[in-house]
Amino acid sequence: MTNAIAIGLVLLIGGLIALDLLWFGWDLHIFLGRRFVDLIEYLAIWR
Repeated sequence: MTNAIAIGLVLLIGGLIALDLLWFGWDLHIFLGRRFVDLIEYLAIWR
């Protein structure tokens, strides 16, 4: 991983955390977690 990629990832993750704080009131991770669980359950049907 180059320094440019590492800096880009840090900025992306920091931006998502700031967006979660300012826009969603710390509820984004809960929403994404619930949607991920729904996706896992949907995919489990096809096993």
